[in-house]
Amino acid sequence: MYWMSHLTVDIGGRPGIDCRGFCDYCYFRHVKDVAPLGCRYCLPFKKGCDYCSRGVKEHYTGFKSLKTVADETLGSLQVLTGDVTRITVSGGGDPSCYPEFRDLMELLGSMESPLHIGYTSGKGFDDPAIADFLISNGLAEVSYTIFSSDPALRRRYMHDPTPEASLAIFERLSAEIDVYAAGVVLPGVNDGDDLVRTCEWLDERGAKGLILMRFANTSEQGLILGNAPIMAGQKVHTVQEFADLVTGLNEQFSMKISGTPLCDPEIGSPFAILHEPDLLKKLPLVTGRATVVTGSVAAPYIRRLLRMRGYQGEVAAVEKEIACLITIDDLKDLELPNLGDVVIIPGRAFVHEAEAERVLSADGTARMVVRGPEMLTADAETSMGMKMSGVLRMEMEGFAALINIINQNG
Repeated sequence: MYWMSHLTVDIGGRPGIDCRGFCDYCYFRHVKDVAPLGCRYCLPFKKGCDYCSRGVKEHYTGFKSLKTVADETLGSLQVLTGDVTRITVSGGGDPSCYPEFRDLMELLGSMESPLHIGYTSGKGFDDPAIADFLISNGLAEVSYTIFSSDPALRRRYMHDPTPEASLAIFERLSAEIDVYAAGVVLPGVNDGDDLVRTCEWLDERGAKGLILMRFANTSEQGLILGNAPIMAGQKVHTVQEFADLVTGLNEQFSMKISGTPLCDPEIGSPFAILHEPDLLKKLPLVTGRATVVTGSVAAPYIRRLLRMRGYQGEVAAVEKEIACLITIDDLKDLELPNLGDVVIIPGRAFVHEAEAERVLSADGTARMVVRGPEMLTADAETSMGMKMSGVLRMEMEGFAALINIINQNG
């Protein structure tokens, strides 16, 4: 059997420090020293682990040295099975700001596997010649924050000291490799006519796609690190307004345009399986009783699908829009009399099960809390490089696992 392996190279780094400063809209601006949230990695008897106390804040000590990165990469290679078919560079800081970036890319390029930069703002690139250097060293794909094709807006809101160079590099890379643009949308700043001009600019230069991210400014929208609001007074799209914006732009341009939290119009996700009746029939029937807790965006989709498979329980939506960002405070707002004896929480929710059981049993009814699958669908950042078959497979596996958890525990 032939095995393929994907190697991730973590260069470390800190948001706002190892990226030439926070963008005005950055999720990590104003982050406070919040207590550990609890998560799926915590020990059963202890709330708090490295991931939910430090990792979620990307609270690292800085960029790793090239020697450390090389040693860790060598260690990873020794435990991989088969040929390395893809190398992804990632970290808490921006790779374009990594002090030994050229040496790193030459080192990884010598492995002769396609290189992928998981994210860069381009703020660390001041010389357009870096584009040809990256291409010659095997860069095959990059996710590149655009925000706007207007250099003045990049300079003002991203604090990019050389926005013209960053855009020139984007343009050169787009002509040779797979470049996916990304941008947070600030109503009144880079939406409207500016967003249309940006899409035209990207389309003309051959970008593979554009991921639009709705700006989050409140805890309900996903700010869980005590840092709301990020931009006081800044308007935010509703989920439906944003979905309509994404859908309209995707119809207007040839490149793929998708959004998060909604939607990927080309594939029909999230929850594309709802449009596939033949696949839905292959899912197990629900025979158990349990309450499924999720975010407000996913709740109607999950409720509809489970009902199709015979579900008689309750899908309880919290005010938090994104299920994987649910915290214990969201569970405290649930109406306890409406919950069953078994409560299933999202797999990636920032909740410690023991604490959740105490909170959800406060009315005197002892309730068991079970963690569900990590993913039920693909958000736009996941689905952008996927085909519909891959998204549907992910959803089939996720919902089959959820139904089995209901049946086993309810």
